[in-house]
Amino acid sequence: MSVGQMILFGWLGMALMMAILYGVARARRNAGIVDVGWATGLAILAVFYASVGDGLASRRFLLAVLAGFWGLRLGSYLFFNRFAGKPEDTRYKALREGWGDRAERNLFLFFQFQASWDVLFSLPFLAVVLNPTPSLGIWDLIGAGIWTVAVLGETIADRQLARFRADPENRGKTCNQGLWRYSRHPNYFFEWIHWFAYIFLAVGSPHWWLALLGPLVMAVFLLKITGIPYTELQSLKSKGESYREYQRTTSAFIPWFPKKPKQPEP
Repeated sequence: MSVGQMILFGWLGMALMMAILYGVARARRNAGIVDVGWATGLAILAVFYASVGDGLASRRFLLAVLAGFWGLRLGSYLFFNRFAGKPEDTRYKALREGWGDRAERNLFLFFQFQASWDVLFSLPFLAVVLNPTPSLGIWDLIGAGIWTVAVLGETIADRQLARFRADPENRGKTCNQGLWRYSRHPNYFFEWIHWFAYIFLAVGSPHWWLALLGPLVMAVFLLKITGIPYTELQSLKSKGESYREYQRTTSAFIPWFPKKPKQPEP
């Protein structure tokens, strides 16, 4: 199967999946399922590409395991923490209100855009499954090591935040414990780091440059579009001055030692 065919069939599969999930969202009046679909879709594409690619079989299997697990872990986390039994995220409520009578049509198109984004983010996987390097080597080991550190970091950050939010005494407070003491978004940081793993797995591939798109595109989305800007806006609305102080003392993205709290004037 050619690269173009792999991308085409991948997009068709994602478009169908997102159309089905739109039906779920419409029935439940909760568009948050689209986030679950995005993460799970990447896992599906990783396994699909690995099954039809013509690179080294053991490397394709490694890609399916690593990217598949990452996508399923993130998808299950989003499902249980953002969708199942939860009210619709304020992002999607705002979209519905802003779109008015066109809300359902626009939401369907939004779901389809997510299908296209799945294909865009999956391009690094293609570079790996088309890598003909005849045996696994040091670059693959480094890639697997980066993946392990990133997924562990993201999992720890998610659990620390979930534990903090589960305590009723922390309602309305800002989580600044554990990894959240050193970064306002450690989960985003480790999610970004995860994409570097595929650069190393793609060393020797004729399409190696596709792997560079992972961290580049993810950085744009996290720093400028759907990640930090929206999350921080909502946190400022809900937490106010405590979050402004958190912004002043804590690195936004890359973990670093926090600044000293501002001392009150005498």
